[in-house]
Amino acid sequence: MPTIKEVADLAGVAVGTVSHVITGSVPVSQPLRLKVEAAIRKLDYHPNHVARSLKTSKTRTLGIIVPDMTIPYFPKVIRGAEAAARTCNYSVIAVNSDDSAPRQKELLTLLRSQRVEGILLVMAAAPTPMTQLSGLVAAGIGLVCLDRIPDRFRVDTVTVEDTSAAAMGVEHLIAVGHRRIAIVTGPVSLKNERERLLGCEEALRTAGLPVDEDLMWHGNLRPEDVEAICRERLADPARRPDAIFSTNGPTGLGVLRAFRAEGLRTPGDVAFATFDELTVDDLFLPAITTVVQPAYDIGFRAAEILLKRIEEGGFGDEPIAIRLPASLKVRDSSGLSARQQAAAQSSA
Repeated sequence: MPTIKEVADLAGVAVGTVSHVITGSVPVSQPLRLKVEAAIRKLDYHPNHVARSLKTSKTRTLGIIVPDMTIPYFPKVIRGAEAAARTCNYSVIAVNSDDSAPRQKELLTLLRSQRVEGILLVMAAAPTPMTQLSGLVAAGIGLVCLDRIPDRFRVDTVTVEDTSAAAMGVEHLIAVGHRRIAIVTGPVSLKNERERLLGCEEALRTAGLPVDEDLMWHGNLRPEDVEAICRERLADPARRPDAIFSTNGPTGLGVLRAFRAEGLRTPGDVAFATFDELTVDDLFLPAITTVVQPAYDIGFRAAEILLKRIEEGGFGDEPIAIRLPASLKVRDSSGLSARQQAAAQSSA
């Protein structure tokens, strides 16, 4: 395995110059940098970051914990965090908690053992003991929570404007002409789910529509469970709503599974809109009306805050809370049902 001294000898520079090129800590003239980079490529040299971290107490590494990397929203968050990290020559280690508080605790311990300098955390849906977070702060490890925000812990946060974003989705369904709108939520133990539910209720009240508890369908983040909940309520045509709004992607998938299992079409039988894109590509037909979170920007801004804290040592300062706006992509699924269209034509 080639050494840094061999790289320096081949490039005809000092070992310190090679180190400066690798770390970006000290500016190096372009001619010298090009010589060093050519020598690194020729020798296929790979720096020993572990050894360097033991010497400098710096790994230039961040960790990010997300609940489920198979949900399309989270890879976009990770991409944003990686992009911000690269601007400061940091790397990102991404791990998956499976929405489990015990697994999350294990991963926090693992990332600390890897000597990461800061952690971006999307909290597990299962209740998280605040000791998990306070332990990080006590150890001097930077922490930013994104998407899911703790209720009783002062920490930097980046998320979407959950209340207004969810209201926007329901307002659209109302504007189209839907009046009986069912709201399907994830676990209301999560603060962002409670805020989205609040936004849905505010949109209904503002339009003069009742908040009908029979149309508030509380689920979780397992599509198979949400499917069962929705099938029970969709089976009876007399109880069937005009439209359904789901407050997150996994819940939205559960609604679509219920439609398929009951032989229902959207919007022909029941209109549908959801919070979060359901796939990386638009594969559903008809296309799904969606409240889209700025996932990439959430990850980027969260990493920016964390890096600034690390570089400036400002972890004791007042927590930063950033709320980003969502956007609405109107597609075919939120249109009027066949029954509503027939009623509109008969009254015309």
